[in-house]
Amino acid sequence: MKTLDEKITNLRRLKLAQTQEKIAAEGILDEDDYGRIVPPKGLWHIIPNHPDGSFYGFDAWTDNFCDLMEKHPVYVNPDDAFAGRWMYFMSKMRPNKWNPDYPYNHLKADIKKYDIICGIGDDAHFAPDFVMGVELGWGGLLKKIEHYRTINTSSEQQHFYDLHVRAIKAVQGWILRHIEKAEAMAEQETDIARKQDLLAIAQTNRKVVSDAPKTLRETCQWMIWYHLASRTYNRDGAGGQLDSLLQPFYEKDIASGTIDEATAVYYLACFLINDPVYWQIGGPDKKGKDQTSKISFLLLEAADKINTSLNITVRVHDGLSPELLDRSVYYLVKNKNAWPRFSGDKALVEGFMKNGFSAELARQRIAVGCNWMSLPGLEYTMNDLVKVNMAKVFEVAYYELSEQPTTQRSTEILWHLFEKHLAKAIATAAAGIRHHLAYQKYNEPELLLNLLSHGPIEKGLDASDGGAQYYNLAIDGAGLAVVADSFAALEQRIEKEKLLTWEEMTALLKSDFKGNDGTKMQSVFRRSERYGAENSLGEKWGERVRDLFSTLVCSHTDSQLNQLFIPGFFSWANTIGLGQAVGATPNGRKAGTPISHGANPNPGFVDEGASLSLATVIAKMQPARGNTAPMQWELDPTFARAENVNLIKAIIKAHFNMGGTLINVNIMDKETVLDAHRDPTKYPELVVRVTGFTAYFAMLSPQFRQLVVDRILGS
Repeated sequence: MKTLDEKITNLRRLKLAQTQEKIAAEGILDEDDYGRIVPPKGLWHIIPNHPDGSFYGFDAWTDNFCDLMEKHPVYVNPDDAFAGRWMYFMSKMRPNKWNPDYPYNHLKADIKKYDIICGIGDDAHFAPDFVMGVELGWGGLLKKIEHYRTINTSSEQQHFYDLHVRAIKAVQGWILRHIEKAEAMAEQETDIARKQDLLAIAQTNRKVVSDAPKTLRETCQWMIWYHLASRTYNRDGAGGQLDSLLQPFYEKDIASGTIDEATAVYYLACFLINDPVYWQIGGPDKKGKDQTSKISFLLLEAADKINTSLNITVRVHDGLSPELLDRSVYYLVKNKNAWPRFSGDKALVEGFMKNGFSAELARQRIAVGCNWMSLPGLEYTMNDLVKVNMAKVFEVAYYELSEQPTTQRSTEILWHLFEKHLAKAIATAAAGIRHHLAYQKYNEPELLLNLLSHGPIEKGLDASDGGAQYYNLAIDGAGLAVVADSFAALEQRIEKEKLLTWEEMTALLKSDFKGNDGTKMQSVFRRSERYGAENSLGEKWGERVRDLFSTLVCSHTDSQLNQLFIPGFFSWANTIGLGQAVGATPNGRKAGTPISHGANPNPGFVDEGASLSLATVIAKMQPARGNTAPMQWELDPTFARAENVNLIKAIIKAHFNMGGTLINVNIMDKETVLDAHRDPTKYPELVVRVTGFTAYFAMLSPQFRQLVVDRILGS
């Protein structure tokens, strides 16, 4: 008979093997390490409803989803406490992601000119309310739909409800097939312990196929089914406040003697390894009381036992349990596997309140994505989907300046041109979001997320089409350090030191710093007063860019349309693609190379005290409206040792006290990373936090691996 720890070890080995299968079958995957596994070849294909070979709109999405649920392979492993894995990525299986019947040709010229990632047709990136889900269960959701069907009686609303009923029943059918599989496997099993495990899986699923979950195991299984269905549908990976969600079920089970702590940890380990969804623990409830409980620690213990790619965020606030922060940093240092992350409650709450929201509501807006916050079930955000390439905007402004007479060239004139073009770029991004909202229901409606949101079922409207309560729409700025350092280099080397002329700078940029003189001047520009160094020219320009960008984004808020625009600084891994669109820049950056990441300075910005300097500058650069400008922190193992845990905690708390919002951490040995970059197959278990997401290093393309290498070598 296997012990619980032996089962967890087997699951971890299987996870690694399944990752290698994905790489072998699908090639490099520059994305989150999803729990998705490789499906059988040729089992399911999309059902198009458009001449372009794709499918669009409510009926087609429902038809495809229900057809897939009927054919989706079952997955039952007696070592696992739970049934189910997802295999198909419906939204990525379409040849086109936007319905061509609703074109946005009027925006394409400026999208291209400023290299904007417009978000039109992308998955919406908002969080479901799992509390609603576990309170109602699938049967309760069906009853809710039937109730509101009697209130909203138009033919369109009745059809809306019909489709959601079909989706729920399709999920229930998927669950029933897993029950049948588990029972059939148990019938054939000769090992008594494994037979009991399989029957327990079947029994758990029989209880959740219609009824609301009542135990910890049932709750975890219900949540797994929802996120597997939602992941399959359109990649939803947003989680919730996991410890407070599971706490009452855990306490009830412990009190009744149904489980012990070891069993709870086993359940939690199985739950976390199923799929690395973004979960938050710690932090305050809506009244400000710390949510830390016993299960917060058990979740960390379970994560430690699987120690794979994980996306757990610890919410740090003044009332946080010191023991939880201690334990979180302990596991960060012990495993050096990029988990957990840390978010800063103070700045997030105060920033969101500036938009007119209460503190109670702001505390409920939690970390559930790469860089993003969400009010579970309440807001449609488009977080991390819309990005303005400020480095490209700078380039457009610079070359417009270069056409002016020599007497009309200065950093201040360049600033005014940058301001003009940034305003146009942000206006284009905002117009793209509005176009998306106007037609997304005809493209990719939110069939699954509607179920766990407050409003869509009550109104009979899709979340993208007025069903959500709040439309808090994100626009991120990318390339902040490139722009700040470029302005600083121009001011320092041309205007202050008169080391070269504007014409000579333009020639160097157009030549991409070719030749000995170009290489020499490139080095000079890189040593200018850089963003990241305190009281530098780079910091001054960075603050100007921050204020301008934030003001311009907020200016597109329209209360009549219930559309609030919120700024952030984040580039995800788009630094590669965004950099390819930008030529050489005055900070010494070569043409086509990646732009700077988020609000981080360019690598190598200071010689000493990099961690504290990084924490200080990024805290200063927050847009301060409730979205994040994450601190991407690369630590060498020689620093990240047990004796330095208190120093690491102090830097985390200092960053958040100064106004920081989110910290993503990698602890990686430079030589190991370089060797893994040369031959990733030698390090199949190496996990890195690429930006906001974790992934196995071996799954990443050479370009994505280089992103991590450059940051670590320059840190």
